[in-house]
Amino acid sequence: MDTMRNDGDDLLSELLKPLRLTGVFDSRWHVRAPWAIEGDAEQSCAVLHYVVEGSCWITGADQPPQLLHAGDLAVFPTGVAHRLADRPDRQGVPLKAVLPERQPGTSGEITIGGDGPESRLLCAGLHYDASAATGLYQALPWALVLDRSQVDKEPLLRDTLRLLASPDRPTGPGDRLIHLRAFEMALVLALRPLLRDLTENPSVLPVLRHPAISRAMVMIATRFAEPWTIESLAREVGMSRSAFTAAFRELVGEAPARHLTGRRMQEAARLLCETSLPQSAVPQRVGYQSAVGFHLAFRKWFGKTPGEYRSHAASAA
Repeated sequence: MDTMRNDGDDLLSELLKPLRLTGVFDSRWHVRAPWAIEGDAEQSCAVLHYVVEGSCWITGADQPPQLLHAGDLAVFPTGVAHRLADRPDRQGVPLKAVLPERQPGTSGEITIGGDGPESRLLCAGLHYDASAATGLYQALPWALVLDRSQVDKEPLLRDTLRLLASPDRPTGPGDRLIHLRAFEMALVLALRPLLRDLTENPSVLPVLRHPAISRAMVMIATRFAEPWTIESLAREVGMSRSAFTAAFRELVGEAPARHLTGRRMQEAARLLCETSLPQSAVPQRVGYQSAVGFHLAFRKWFGKTPGEYRSHAASAA
């Protein structure tokens, strides 16, 4: 049991480690019932809703409504479409109708003046590098909720959210970068206890309760540069190739070979964008003995050559 829990903890650490935000759009909502707003699905974007005052319902397609109270935090890791409203059955207006421009690095405000109970929310779209989102991250539940007592158990998270929600939050030189990193920290701090709780619920993330597959994912996450084959991975965790492949695909949602390639490409992209390592040295650092093989795999994965990818990242920066 201890080994299984350690594997789960390691896996959650590896899932959180590559998360890097590339931009944030945040907004403050001042709403009085009746109100309802429909949020579209966001690509490569986590969505965060923090209830500062009052309450609201969140509803997703084919999902039971959840009521949030003041101090509660909801995170939508993959930005699925959802509705926020004062009542779960109320039809809403599209978010783009009240916030037509939501460019990362900017802020907005929504005011809806009904005559019912008032609520205030901090909402944010947290854009992340899609290449850094693991298969396990993409498999997270549509919404993860921390109630007020859970938020209070994470004082740094609580205080960061309160600061970000404050209309008087500090501004000055570098504030855009500071806000970006503050939201990034809030996302990781929120996901940490939520993901830890998921290890107790195998119906949500059963991979964390499968010692062999969980261990294989940790190996792929941390030892991707080794010359793995499906046979050697299966042998390392004590399974046959066929049983390992079938279990991995069922629990992770993709074949082990693709998962391994994805982790290698993720690290290759990081090396190209964040370091000055010569391009010729990248293949061996991510487990490729052949530069040609790496080049072909990289282009197939990203639609760009490694050189084009590095140049584009430099231009964007």
